[in-house]
Parts: sequence; structure tokens; C-alpha cells
Amino acid sequence: MVKTSAERQTLPPHLDWETCDRARLARARAFDGLFFSGVRSTRIYCRPVCPVRPARSENVTFYATAAAAERAGFRPCLRCRPETAPGSPAWMGTATTVARGMRLIHDGFLDRASMAELAEALGVGPRHLLRLFMRHAGASPSEIAATRRVQEAKRLIDQTDMNLAEIAFAAGFGSVRRFNDAFAATYKRAPSSFRRRGGR
Repeated sequence: MVKTSAERQTLPPHLDWETCDRARLARARAFDGLFFSGVRSTRIYCRPVCPVRPARSENVTFYATAAAAERAGFRPCLRCRPETAPGSPAWMGTATTVARGMRLIHDGFLDRASMAELAEALGVGPRHLLRLFMRHAGASPSEIAATRRVQEAKRLIDQTDMNLAEIAFAAGFGSVRRFNDAFAATYKRAPSSFRRRGGR
């Protein structure tokens, strides 16, 4: 489909109209935040991943930024919420919340406190925190904490002469049994096997 030069000028410099339209129709997440589509019949602009039934291609034009779409007279969609697209201040804010949470977890916060307390420390609700972690980290805070404990314990086994009970508690496990169970689940081996064999 051929578009006018005026419409082409609204596109991001690295994308063409056809690519944007294919991404919009496919709701391609890889393009989320890279452009916005304005629907001329409704005067609404959307993210490529908008769940609303896609408008006909001949009614759509594309913009590199939300500001460009608004300048052209479009208003933001209430379903896909362009203000939360990747790269937006709101999206960056949620990523920052997860980054802060990751730092706390890696400092052992969940070894001595609950998920609810972590959420409170970050200024969000527990359910929202879980959603943010699943979106940005692909795992829950408790899963990330569990991985951190095993990794720290493995490091201590490899690099120190501490006995295994000391390592279990130093890595944040509440008991030696939990320490052993975690290694069995992760490595299919007992922690002692690494020290005896010195192997991986």
C-alpha cells in the first residue's frame, strides 16, 4: 500500500509503513514502544500490542512517539494505555521498582522478611509487585531469592573452607534441610558432593 510523503514523515526513521502495519496487525510485542498508530476514524492512537480489534489499514497512520500522535490530534487509547509503553516514564518507573527490588533481594532482604514487607519497602502492593517481577524479570521475587541463595551457597562451597552448616545459614537458608533440598532441586546432587569432588 502506497502512502503519501506527509504520512511517511511521521514514521520512526528506521521503520517503514508496511513494517509498522504488519507489526500492528500481528500485535508484535517486539515493536511495543517503537511506534504508535493513529486511527483517523476515531482520532485515537494506540500501541502495536493494543487488544482492541485492529482498524483497517487505510484508516491508520504511524508516529514515532506518543507526543507526535497527540500533536497530530489523536488522544491516547484507554485500553492499551500508551503512557505505559516501553520507554515511557511509567514503564521506566516500574523497571526501576524491579531493579530496586532485585538489589534488596540480592542483599538478603527475603531471607529475613516477607514478600509483603518487600512490597511495602518498594511502595507497591504485593500483587502488583509480583506482576512487575514477572513482566520485567520473568520470575517471582521468591524464586529470585531462592536462586540467589543456591548461587551464594555454591560460591561459598567453592571458595571457602566453611563447613556446610555454616554455609547454609550464611547463604540465607533457614535450615540445613532446606539447604540440602534446594541443592537437590537445582543440581540433583547433595551440597557435600561438590566439596568431595571439587567438581561441577
